[in-house]
Amino acid sequence: MRTTGVTARGIVTPVFQQGDDLVAAVTRSVCEAAQAERFDLHDRDIVAVTEAVVGRTQGNYATCDQIAADIRNKLGEGPIGIVFPILSRNRFSVLLKAMTMASPEGVIVQLSYPSDEVGNALLSWDQLDEKGVNPYSDSFDYEGFRKVFGMNTVHPFTGMDYIEYYRTFAPNTQVIFSNDPAYILNYTNKVIACDIHTRKRTKRILRARGAQVLGMDDIMTAPVNGSGCNPDYGILGSNKATEDKVKLFPRDCDAFVKKLQQSLLEATGKHMEVMIYGDGCFKDPVGGIWELADPVVSPAYTEGLIGTPNELKMKYFADNELSDLSGEALAQAMREQIKKKDSNLKGQMVSEGTTPRRFTDLLGSLCDLTSGSGDRGTPVVLIQGYFTNFATE
Repeated sequence: MRTTGVTARGIVTPVFQQGDDLVAAVTRSVCEAAQAERFDLHDRDIVAVTEAVVGRTQGNYATCDQIAADIRNKLGEGPIGIVFPILSRNRFSVLLKAMTMASPEGVIVQLSYPSDEVGNALLSWDQLDEKGVNPYSDSFDYEGFRKVFGMNTVHPFTGMDYIEYYRTFAPNTQVIFSNDPAYILNYTNKVIACDIHTRKRTKRILRARGAQVLGMDDIMTAPVNGSGCNPDYGILGSNKATEDKVKLFPRDCDAFVKKLQQSLLEATGKHMEVMIYGDGCFKDPVGGIWELADPVVSPAYTEGLIGTPNELKMKYFADNELSDLSGEALAQAMREQIKKKDSNLKGQMVSEGTTPRRFTDLLGSLCDLTSGSGDRGTPVVLIQGYFTNFATE
């Protein structure tokens, strides 16, 4: 009888650098972990690899000079509007530096408020209410914003005042505040839409007003002066590597997961599923950040990870049809309900309260929390038992 369900293990690996054979190293690390810690590997186990080491081993980097050259080539001369960037040293500071280099004439950074797209807050909703400000209609220049809200805009977790930080990147950098994408057109018609998940709407609105617009997914889509690139996401999903260089989101990801799946099969005899994961997708109840600064949770995964959970809500049965049972009789009746469940429970009351998300989004969040983002040294996560349930023998 099984006594555990889903387990997630962070797998310790070497420290990866450009040019390393990541497929071979991940395969070896998973097999060595199983041998050293005496656990078995199975069909449908999931091996997940963080996007950071995929991009690093690919050498998928771009410098500020290369990014600036691409922007300058695509937007031409003149002041550039930077609309809806997130508040992040890791995710945006180097990109902002490159954008200021692309426009010696000046940049205008338009921040959304009270928070950025992923929940980093400049202000609280209570502050807006106290000041009688409507964030859906009211826009501010820097002086107007400070006059209303003062100087207390320090991020509660990082201790950074991102307004002042972003103003330091060039002497002629302006910061303005509006949730209307078109507000930037009061300053310039050359715009970079820097939002992540709402970028298509922002670009559509600006182009309808006659603006010349790039999204971050339109920058570095091809190599520039020997750089890396990402044809699908551009500089979306990039991370700070040095003060003058970013690691781009990995490319050619479908080929990587298939190659790793085959390598694991040859090494273990087990048909495992493989995915690449970036940021998870979950909201912090204290800071309000919902984490997903990558364009997707998983840029590639093998076929067995397509789909969504199809689960019964066990407590629904325990409180209703099976409420007169207890102990082993209840457990056996529950197993029978699970075994005969429909192949698609969407819309049925028996599945109410289960999680309606894609497997890869759920798994990516589990992996991100397991591996961490600092010094754990586990950029690979092995998940076992994910596709089992209470009725699985």
